[in-house]
Parts: sequence; structure tokens; C-alpha cells
Amino acid sequence: MDNIWLYSLASVLIVSVISLVGVITLSINVEKLRKLLIYLVSFAAGALLGDAFIHLLPEAVEEAGFGVAISLYVLFGIGFSFLIEKVVHWHHFHYPLDEGHVHPFAIMNLVGDLVHNFIDGIIIAASYMISIPVGIATTIAVILHEIPQEISDFGVLLHGGFTKAKALFYNFLTALTAVLGAIAALLIGSRIEGITISLAAFAAGAFIYIAGSDLIPELHKGKFDWKSSLMQFVAIVLGVLVMYTLLFLE
Repeated sequence: MDNIWLYSLASVLIVSVISLVGVITLSINVEKLRKLLIYLVSFAAGALLGDAFIHLLPEAVEEAGFGVAISLYVLFGIGFSFLIEKVVHWHHFHYPLDEGHVHPFAIMNLVGDLVHNFIDGIIIAASYMISIPVGIATTIAVILHEIPQEISDFGVLLHGGFTKAKALFYNFLTALTAVLGAIAALLIGSRIEGITISLAAFAAGAFIYIAGSDLIPELHKGKFDWKSSLMQFVAIVLGVLVMYTLLFLE
């Protein structure tokens, strides 16, 4: 159990540090950043789907069987993610490079990040409660998703009126709620029998929603370019392959 706490907290701290990645983009040309982000988003989508279907769901099914209960937990993960997005206006602007964002929206973006990062912490800790390899796979999937999102959030805060220093500070502060989410999941998991499997199926549903609702639609924006589209598809496949390769850790 001590190892689970150590791995979980170390992982969420690493994910939290990813929130500082936005500062790197200040020296990158806007057009180059746009082109890079779309492939990062593609790769992240593949990793999230791969983790959901290759790690989380198989583990849940192996423990509990593929019955209605597992399906309901997956659907709950999808539905809960939808409600969070609606209630707190949690948007993933992966191309936040245009002017026009207002300060109230920047504040709302921070509120959304608080909830989002808390849930990430729960998902990571729940994965480690299944097994260390599943936890590592989920952490990698979350990190790959966090990189384009944190670049996005940093841009939103800058356009919303924050200074660079304050944007980094508040982005990092909200990212630390992942630690609280992990602690909450570990405490609950040690007291409620069978909760790990429920959380794994829930996490799979959340990842499916994020990939299908937030990330993949970004890939369909702009003019069609068959070369870019092919590279996006390759990036998605590579994301899935990374998750498949991690099976050999188990």
C-alpha cells in the first residue's frame, strides 16, 4: 500500500509540474506552435483511447466481468465529464493564440481546471490501486493530454489579462488539486471494497469522452489537408501503440 501512495503522489506531482510547460511556448513562432499542437492533440487522443481500451477496461472486466455494472460506470464517466464541462464551462482551447479572451473567462478557466485536475488525481490514484503498470500507463496518458491543454490554459490566462508570472503561478496552483484528488481516492479506496474497479471503469469513460468530445473535434477544424490528416492519424495510432507497448510492463 505504501508503494501505491508513493507512486500516486509522485505521478500527480509530475503531472502538476507539466502546468509550467506554457512558458516554453513564448519563444516559439505562433504558426509553428499551431502545427505542433495539432499533432500533440492527435497523439494524446490515441493515448487516452488506448489507456481506456487496453488498460483500464480490461482490468475492470477481468475483476468484475463485463456486465451491466461496468457499462454503467463507463457511461457515468462519460456523463459526468459532460456535466462538468457544462456546469463550469470547462473548454479545451488547444489553439488559444488569438486576441479577444476576457478576464472573466480566464477566471472560469481556472475554476474548470480545479475540477479537471482533481479528477485527474482520482483517476491516476485509482489506476495505481489496480496495479503499478496500469498506474504508469494512465499517468503517461494524462501527461500527454496535459501538455497541449496546459499550453492552451497558459494562453487563455495571458489573453485574459494575467501577467506571465501570475499565469504560471495560478496554472500551477490549480494543477496541484490533482494531489488532493489522488489523496481522496487513496483514502476512499482503502475503506470501500470494490471501489477500485468502479473508478477504473469511470476513468475509462472519462478518457473516452475527453478524446472523443474535446480532442478529436479539434483535428477537424480548418481546411482539409490530406498530408496533415494522415499525420494526425499516424499520431493517434502511435498514441495507441504506446499504451499497447506498456502492456509488456505488466
